[in-house]
Amino acid sequence: MSASQEESDEPAPVDSMSSQEKTEELKTAEQVKRDPTDKVEILLKPVGDAPIMKLKKFLVEPSRSIAKIIEFIRKYLKLGPSESLFLYVNQSFAPSPDQIIQNLYECFGSDGKLVLNYCKSQAWG
Repeated sequence: MSASQEESDEPAPVDSMSSQEKTEELKTAEQVKRDPTDKVEILLKPVGDAPIMKLKKFLVEPSRSIAKIIEFIRKYLKLGPSESLFLYVNQSFAPSPDQIIQNLYECFGSDGKLVLNYCKSQAWG
């Protein structure tokens, strides 16, 4: 190998980068961060005797509360007022109804989505 080939394999210092390369690097760094206006993908999984939903993935505004998600699931499954519905994050804990989706996604989201398990009887916790 010649000396010029060896130099090209090493990363270039920041000072020697062109302005276009710096801009492209900044764009990729910005793409990693979630835009607060983006919606959060929620995957709803049934547990135990809960009815299975035909649609399992939903895009939700990050500012929504868990109470709104519970209300939506109750309407979707046509549950009566006397029927219970329990919601869990990653099969581990029941979030409080006033918890915001964005907070749960940042702490417990994986693979670009937040997994919520629902059931009609208490399962975990």
